[in-house]
Amino acid sequence: MSATGGAVNSGLINVISHTDLDGVVAAAVAWHANQAVPVKISLTGYGEVDNLILEGLRRGDQVVTLDLYPQFQNTVDEIDKIVREGETIIFDHHQSSLDKIGRRSWAAVDTSRCAASVYWHWLMESDDAAACSLGKNVEALRDIVTVANDRDLWINENPNGRLWQAMVTMCGEHGVFARLASNPSAVMTKAERELAVRFTAAQEERFKRARDSIVFSRTSDKELAFLGDGHLEFGDASDFCGSILDDPKEKMGSVAMVALAFRRPSRAWAVSLRSRNGLAGSVTSLLKDGRNIRGGGHDNAAALYFPASYNEKSIRESILAALAAKAESSAGTGVTLGDLLKNSAR
Repeated sequence: MSATGGAVNSGLINVISHTDLDGVVAAAVAWHANQAVPVKISLTGYGEVDNLILEGLRRGDQVVTLDLYPQFQNTVDEIDKIVREGETIIFDHHQSSLDKIGRRSWAAVDTSRCAASVYWHWLMESDDAAACSLGKNVEALRDIVTVANDRDLWINENPNGRLWQAMVTMCGEHGVFARLASNPSAVMTKAERELAVRFTAAQEERFKRARDSIVFSRTSDKELAFLGDGHLEFGDASDFCGSILDDPKEKMGSVAMVALAFRRPSRAWAVSLRSRNGLAGSVTSLLKDGRNIRGGGHDNAAALYFPASYNEKSIRESILAALAAKAESSAGTGVTLGDLLKNSAR
């Protein structure tokens, strides 16, 4: 990684990463790789990533953005102007990232692995890894990167992925980052494992209660399972949605997508979307407008961010309108999302 252009080099490594297990592990990799110099760590989401990237670049920081990507075109345009040829500042794995920024020289995007793995391999394959202690420092995180990759891609070969995600939910992203900065081992201590196992057991009890509050809605041939705020913790999203999508019962088996709405402390909404057939990514692409509604993610695991002016009903109707628009576009009828949103508002 070279010095950032457009401003006096501050000498600071400015790491911006996501708050889930993949993002936290990626941030830990960055810290271990760069611990010889001052490192700033910002664990955040899609709502703040643009501001953090631009603030860092304008200050002259060496920006490293992991498991996140710019939401606004003007951010992409400014990065194009500031970042020097040959410098890589974004390491990601979302298809929506490629859709937004394309194959730019300052971005390393690989949709076949998690972001932590994208960054880990990039570091290990760099000239610096062979020339100094970087390779040794980063090698120590190989196992936890493998756990994050299994978890984030839902390969489900490593049960420790759920336990580590439980750690993120219990201790917060900064707590787990601190653990991996001080101890990069993927092997949990006895106390960590016992607590994580108890948490997942309690999580299953929350899931049973939350199921009774799901609102099922059908549009065309797609059924949406929608759960409002107050039933689950934010970190429950992936495991709860998976339990609904993979339920063999007839009612659950017909669900094409699950949406969980969480009211954040700012009163804005974070909505987690999960599917098994690419609908989550399609709905996110249809609804995010770069102004009021933001979002991103994978084909089958994505998130939307609605302003505080929305309520659960309007969020659910917006998602249903997007599902209907997806069905109509597949049928080639020419109906637009705008048409369906107008109809749903009547």
